[in-house]
Amino acid sequence: MLLQELQEQVLKLSVSDRLALISAIVTSLQTTLTPQADKKILINQMRSFLKTEQAPPTDAEVQAMLEERLLEKYL
Repeated sequence: MLLQELQEQVLKLSVSDRLALISAIVTSLQTTLTPQADKKILINQMRSFLKTEQAPPTDAEVQAMLEERLLEKYL
């Protein structure tokens, strides 16, 4: 169905049916658009959490941190 045909059909609906249609369209748009916007916001927030002035730890430093944690946990 073309947009023009759809618009003609909508005008034939009662006021309450048109309001219900508007509600359904708004709901469908919110569910379509909101997750994408939320994802972008969350991704940007996570990126800001990861920013640091320090260099990332080396493999040896990570291994030492893991060993230290295991010692704390089990001793």
